[in-house]
Amino acid sequence: MAHLLFTIHHSPLPIHYHYIIAGAGCAGSSLLMRMMQEDFFRDKKILVLDHSTKNSNDRTWCFWEKEAGLFESIVYHRWPILQFYSDSFSRELSIEPYQYKMIRGIDLYDHVRRMSAQHPNIEWRNETVKKVETGTSHACVFTDQHAYQAAYVFNSIPFRDVQTPPSRENSKAYYLLQHFKGWLIETPGDHFDAGKATFMDFRVSQEKGVAFFYVLPVSPRKALVEYTLFTEQLLPEEMYDVALREYISSHLQLSDYSVQHTEFGVIPMTNLRFPLQEGRVVFTGIAGGQAKGSSGYAFRFIQKRTAAIVDSLVHKNSVDLRETTADKKFRLYDSVLLHVLHHRKMAGSEVFSRIFQHNPPQRVLRFLDNETTLWEDLQIMRSVPTGIFLPAAIRELGS
Repeated sequence: MAHLLFTIHHSPLPIHYHYIIAGAGCAGSSLLMRMMQEDFFRDKKILVLDHSTKNSNDRTWCFWEKEAGLFESIVYHRWPILQFYSDSFSRELSIEPYQYKMIRGIDLYDHVRRMSAQHPNIEWRNETVKKVETGTSHACVFTDQHAYQAAYVFNSIPFRDVQTPPSRENSKAYYLLQHFKGWLIETPGDHFDAGKATFMDFRVSQEKGVAFFYVLPVSPRKALVEYTLFTEQLLPEEMYDVALREYISSHLQLSDYSVQHTEFGVIPMTNLRFPLQEGRVVFTGIAGGQAKGSSGYAFRFIQKRTAAIVDSLVHKNSVDLRETTADKKFRLYDSVLLHVLHHRKMAGSEVFSRIFQHNPPQRVLRFLDNETTLWEDLQIMRSVPTGIFLPAAIRELGS
């Protein structure tokens, strides 16, 4: 890649910055927010590039935290209690000291733009990023309008459709899609308990693969109802609406409601390795593999990656990301579960039911955050059938 730097013929010299953030979604905005909190960056020219003006509520992030996080001031709602439902096990789960939190996309975008307006060293440009390249001492970004140069480029833009698996030499790799459609519904009267969130409800058809619903009440009359699947292919568009209507009718017992907002998303669930860094180009967000392979959770992993980047720049004036032993351990766990789901060795609904039934919810949340100890990992493993998971683990260890 390095030898391609600055090879666009007849182009003007690239415009120079200290750092370039390519993509202003969750990852890019989180990185910029962390940079703004450090004096180290006050005299550094920072460019943020995105084709979108980020002026719409295009997505919602939900995650769990024990302490106040980077975006605590814009948390839209929070729940201390989660509900889990399946045909074999159901329970109400108190997750203290954790809270399950929701942040709306538009609130995060507006907050970061508003904060950055106080920093004259930060510039935003609405341009479409075509490619990023690394050299020995600089990296370059080429957009539909200009070429830009910086000491580091932080890229969160996937340059391919995440719905399509990349060509892969490793035939043992798995590539599922987590796809979801959500409706924010409003009822004419009080119907929801805004202190409890349905974390997973598997009491729906599992014919197409792992499928469940979230119900996230934000007031007694409003809730985000989201249909989520782990499969290799997306559904026809109308099938999501059919499932949402059926669930709201049969499980929420509602016939009188209005849809206030709709959201749709697709996240890769795979054990394929995403690049952490290529020279002076550092990858973040989905493009950097921050979506957990076995669950699709990304928000907390994005926060960890962006915090590590900023800490490295402040203390070393450089970035050198490497996979840790813990990263490898949890990537193996992800591969094992993906093996089981891909080959349909065990229904995903039953896997999650057993894990939540036989472990404190706090341990499960730590496990999903890649933060458990080996002893805690063993307790999780004891929850699921050895005859199914041990052969899958042996296979993945040998791959």
